[in-house]
Amino acid sequence: MRIDLNSDIGEAFGAWAMGADESVLDHVTSANVACGFHAGDPLVMQRTVAAAARRGVAIGAHPSLPDLQGFGRREMRITPAEAQALVVYQIGALAAFARAAGTRLTHVKPHGALYNMAARDAVLADAIARAVADLDASLVLVGLAGSELPAAGARLGLRVAHEAFADRRYEADGRLTPRSEPGAVNDDIDAAIAQAIAIATRREATTRAGETVRIVADTLCVHGDRPDAGEFAGRLRAALVVAGVEVRALQASALP
Repeated sequence: MRIDLNSDIGEAFGAWAMGADESVLDHVTSANVACGFHAGDPLVMQRTVAAAARRGVAIGAHPSLPDLQGFGRREMRITPAEAQALVVYQIGALAAFARAAGTRLTHVKPHGALYNMAARDAVLADAIARAVADLDASLVLVGLAGSELPAAGARLGLRVAHEAFADRRYEADGRLTPRSEPGAVNDDIDAAIAQAIAIATRREATTRAGETVRIVADTLCVHGDRPDAGEFAGRLRAALVVAGVEVRALQASALP
């Protein structure tokens, strides 16, 4: 059993602080760095890439809809051409910072509403996958486990990673409970860790309604904007190791 442990980081912006990136990076194996559309700015991107590189953490782009005020969590009507262009734009920006730091990107994981829209919309998922393939076909495309996004990547011959969440509730169809619903985010560390262990070892999670849903995942997400993100990441990684799960970055994983 093995799994990647990723986190969405670099989500500060200007004078606005967000997340406990340094402490989270001490425990995760992959970092999804905001690219300026929902959070992040050039200095934050530069610092975050450098911090991840110092620790040997795999670096990925975390492109979003252009929605700073809504933190990228509001859905927008965009065309496939717009989606492809905005994803290329953001990956390209972060790739430049990685190159300047003497490293390179390993993966791409859309953020927020763009991620959730692509999980169910095959046309949008295809546009995002095409952006990744056109820019760098060696990148791993990360999407919600069993959804349209990794399926789109696989159709284009990309390496894909199916993602699961330790601290998000699931519905019976394997989708995430919308954040607008009560209890969509599990703030209890022990309960979130228990869900992560169940996904990593038994490939299952308990839904909001108490049912069991099958979740086959290559990577687990730790949200870097949790107030206890550093503690959560450390305890989760330790629990995975105790459960006999090898925690390894996507770059080193035998993904399809």
